[in-house]
Amino acid sequence: MTEPAIQTKIIQIPEDNRQMAAYLAKPTAAGSYPGIVVLQEIFGVNVHIRDVTERIAQLGYVAIAPALFQRQSPGFETGYTPKDVEIGRQHAAQTTASELLSDIQAAINYLKTLPEVKPDGFGCIGFCFGGHVAYLAATLSDIKATASFYGAGITSRTPGGGNPTITRTSEIKGTIYTFFGQKDASIPSEQVDEIAAEFAKYNISHRLFRYDGSDHGFFCDRRASYNSKAAADAWEQVQELFSQLS
Repeated sequence: MTEPAIQTKIIQIPEDNRQMAAYLAKPTAAGSYPGIVVLQEIFGVNVHIRDVTERIAQLGYVAIAPALFQRQSPGFETGYTPKDVEIGRQHAAQTTASELLSDIQAAINYLKTLPEVKPDGFGCIGFCFGGHVAYLAATLSDIKATASFYGAGITSRTPGGGNPTITRTSEIKGTIYTFFGQKDASIPSEQVDEIAAEFAKYNISHRLFRYDGSDHGFFCDRRASYNSKAAADAWEQVQELFSQLS
C-alpha cells in the first residue's frame, strides 16, 4: 500500500522576540487536516522524532515538532549514548513548565495560520521528556487529544520546580492516553497507579496502557529498549485517539 505523499521542512516560529525552530510535516494533497504537536525526548528533534512527525502526517494530519531546547542549545539533536543522555538531561533540567507551555502554544498558533489546518481541536504526542511535557500540554485549552509515552517524574516533579505535574491533572481538557512499560525502572508501577487514581478522581477522559516486558523508550526503534510488539499496539491506540479529532 502506497503511503500518502507528504512534504517536510524546518521552519522558524516567532515567539517572545525570538525564533523557535520546528520540524513541519504535512500531506501534499489539498484538504483540511487536524494539527498535531510532537514533543521530543531529551535527544532533541532528532531522526526518531522527525520520523514520528512524518508518520503522523502520512495518517492525514499536519504535524509539528517544536525544538523544546531552543533556549538552551539551538539546533540540538543527538543519539542515545550515555554521553548523549547526560547532555540531554542537562538541557531538560534547564527548562520550565511555563516556557514549555509557551513553546507548545506558539506551535499551535503557527498551525492555526496554515489554511490546511482545522482551526480547533489539536492533538499532541510526546515521548520520555516529551511524555511528561505532553501531560502538561493536555492542560491547554486547544489540546483535545494527548498521547503521553513513558513520561518520568509526573508524580514527583515539574520542569523548573514547583508542585509536581500530577497536581494539574484536574486541568486536563480533553482525552489523554498514557503508555508505560512494566520494566521501566524510571517509572515504578506505584507512580502509574497514582496517575490512574488521579484520572479517576477527576473523571478525566483517558486510557492507560501498561506493556509487560517493555522498558523505557520501547516505542523508539533506534534504541536498544525498542519493543516492536508494544510499539505496534501503542501506534494503533494513538491512531484511534487522534481519529477523534477528524
